[in-house]
Amino acid sequence: MIMQYSSRLSRFDSAVFFELNGVKQELREQGKEIIDLGIGSPDLPPPPHVIKALTEAAANPQEYGYPISEGSPFFREAVATWYANRFGVNLDPVSECLALMGSQDGLSHLALALVDPGEYVLVPDPGYPIYEVSIHLANGIPYPMPLREENGFLPDFSIIPTEVALKAKMMILNYPNNPVTSVADRAFYEKAIAFAKRYNILIVSDIAYSELAFDGYRPMSILEIEGAKEVSVEFHSLSKSFNMAGCRIGFAVGNSAALRALAIVKSNIDYGIFTAIQKAGTAALLGDQSHTSKMSKIYQSRRDALLDSLARIGWHIPKPKATMFVWAKVPVPLSSREFARELLRKTAVAVVPGIGFGRMGEGYVRIALVQPEEKLKEVAERIEASKIL
Repeated sequence: MIMQYSSRLSRFDSAVFFELNGVKQELREQGKEIIDLGIGSPDLPPPPHVIKALTEAAANPQEYGYPISEGSPFFREAVATWYANRFGVNLDPVSECLALMGSQDGLSHLALALVDPGEYVLVPDPGYPIYEVSIHLANGIPYPMPLREENGFLPDFSIIPTEVALKAKMMILNYPNNPVTSVADRAFYEKAIAFAKRYNILIVSDIAYSELAFDGYRPMSILEIEGAKEVSVEFHSLSKSFNMAGCRIGFAVGNSAALRALAIVKSNIDYGIFTAIQKAGTAALLGDQSHTSKMSKIYQSRRDALLDSLARIGWHIPKPKATMFVWAKVPVPLSSREFARELLRKTAVAVVPGIGFGRMGEGYVRIALVQPEEKLKEVAERIEASKIL
């Protein structure tokens, strides 16, 4: 059989990641130890009370039936309680909270629920790849909003053409941001809401990294602003906040009409999240929240260990206020793809080239803080020994 792929598959560019994975495999076969700072997969465990809740629920034979697609009532109530405690935002657990198999589940399906072929979606560039992929799946048109360093990596709404804004269905925002690690304040969100109301655009706010913040910084939710619910949904994940990445649990909150449309799509695709995992998620949201501050301190120490070590060898990188990443300018006259490949071959240190996140990512690499401090210090030692700088 000759397999003919759909035309939309050609829009999913994974060549950069595929190439680097090939180099990693070569190095492993040569017996070299790779310090992988590419994928942002947490290397820390969930809080003990979360593991306890999961194991107890998984041991109960009654928990193995089909779950409720939009999330069990107890989990959605926990989401509403957590939002009230964390952000001071009141939510209806029934109509304004929706359980997800990780935030990527909802982000990948929302465009199918709301975007018709030919409609625009405003996306950050650089941005998390699923944003653009989801639009292609719905046969929509992604319109890039450049994130430039001179603007604090915030989009400039004034440069979006009126004809594009009039045809735009959604606008995706992500702060604290992956990959560029920038943050947004109330004034920015107020501008975004005003722009969305002017053109009848749904804001899709992704705050998966709201609990990973440093130096006393406390990220906010767009829903804290009066009137935001009229034009906004917000996605959150327990993957990073509670180190539950493998559990695949997250949620969306906010505009009830948008969440209802997403729930309809999901009800035709999956049967929801294993109830035992929802009970673990509930324990995370309602339990002792000191875990997140302790976790942030660990990542802050890692950030400092890596960036202080790199500065000593001549690679000066600004310290981010949040996320588990560092967004670093390429320190030599190479493209981001060439530099990531050379760094991997010469030092066995893996990072992600910025071009993998969009055209505006060229000239940067993303570094994940997913190794212990001693390994991050070793990164600088390997780079110094390689003479790559």
